[in-house]
Amino acid sequence: MFERSPNPYVVLDRDLVIVWMNDSYLQTTGRTRAEILGRPMFDAFPSAPASESNRQLRSSFERVLDSGETDEIAHIRYDIEQADGTMVERYWSATHTPLKDDAGTVTHILQHTVDISELHELRGMREEMRVFERAQQVETRNRDLSEETRKLRNLLENTPGFTAVLLGPELRFAMANAAYRRLTGNRRLVGLTVEQALPEVVEQGFVEILEEVYRTGEPYFGRQEELFLQMQPGAEPEQVYLEFVYQPILDGERQVTGVFVQGHDVTEEVEAAQRQSLLIHELNHRVKNTLAIVQGLAQQSFGLEEGNRAGRDAFAARLGALSAAHNLLTSCNWESAEVRSLIEGSLAAALGDTALRCALKGPDLVLRPQQAVALAMIVHELATNALKYGALSVPEGRVAIEWIALAGDDPISIALDWTESGGPPVDRPERKGFGSRLIQSGLGGRRGSVSIDYERSGLHCRIEGEI
Repeated sequence: MFERSPNPYVVLDRDLVIVWMNDSYLQTTGRTRAEILGRPMFDAFPSAPASESNRQLRSSFERVLDSGETDEIAHIRYDIEQADGTMVERYWSATHTPLKDDAGTVTHILQHTVDISELHELRGMREEMRVFERAQQVETRNRDLSEETRKLRNLLENTPGFTAVLLGPELRFAMANAAYRRLTGNRRLVGLTVEQALPEVVEQGFVEILEEVYRTGEPYFGRQEELFLQMQPGAEPEQVYLEFVYQPILDGERQVTGVFVQGHDVTEEVEAAQRQSLLIHELNHRVKNTLAIVQGLAQQSFGLEEGNRAGRDAFAARLGALSAAHNLLTSCNWESAEVRSLIEGSLAAALGDTALRCALKGPDLVLRPQQAVALAMIVHELATNALKYGALSVPEGRVAIEWIALAGDDPISIALDWTESGGPPVDRPERKGFGSRLIQSGLGGRRGSVSIDYERSGLHCRIEGEI
């Protein structure tokens, strides 16, 4: 039955020696029995040992011998040597079936092989048609991609912020939009390295920053960075301030291939802020001069008599506290003042080294200028009273100052507790002086309140108000 089968069959022993084949196999391979019978398969049909064909066929035989199971090769190229010694390209499909003895040991391998070279050629023609179709699809996609690229370039070209693309480790300009070109004096950029196109930025350290971004793959954010750029050929570099980011460009392997530069010119904003700061400092200087004049007038008004000394000193101290609050607000451009800094400054002005006996605890909160000045004056009065009559009048006395933000309020409110301990017994004063009335005025606002408890263990004052 096998001998007469139109399908090619060949039988190999465990050493892959050919022990039988049918006529169809001889016709398919162009061999005679005398040429291949008794010869190892890879001698009868040689192929380079390192070739894919040799590896694929040998591996299939080994799987059959090792597993005792049938193994198939759906598609293998295995060229056949002709009588004249030339090699003909052939493609095969092979099934390797184990033949076993009574003990179940594989003794032989039956190979059923089919020449599929014509099918391979037909598939090749079909693939060529598919390649042509894919080429048309790729061309269409390329046209779409080109249009998208054109739109993207147009978008980047006209964006108000400056953008540029630097490629390769040499940081060569591949693209720079109109805003970037205007910023750099409309110089030639594309095709040049940063060092070649903008030599004035080298000594300013920006090339080193770009190289670091390329090396590490970490972005760099510039905040109001001062830079000197040459706006005209031969002209002196001009000072500008820029907000920008150097963003690494990554490929599919997450390797850095370039740096994307994006940002905007904030020179006008920085210069406006500098002018505002200068004006605020000048205003503060004039206010302090005015306070000095007021202090001089007060000294003349109070006179130098010993009986007026206490009032004169108290008035001068309050002016000092007011001046310290102005200084703190000036450092913050009169926008806000941090509570802890404000209290520390007021305590230091009123108590000197004694301020070390005051413990502060509270979150980071800021006050508006009006509330900041009010709190500074209140703390000054409380500290002065504690030093004269309260806990700080004796070495054992202490003051705890704690504040919190009251949850759920809009606008947000603050609650501050001034608690004295370790001092002499406290008695309620028979009359209210200026300091008491100043404390009772609180921080202002509709929700402001002040409560003072003259407890025997020490004075406790609670102040609440909007911030």
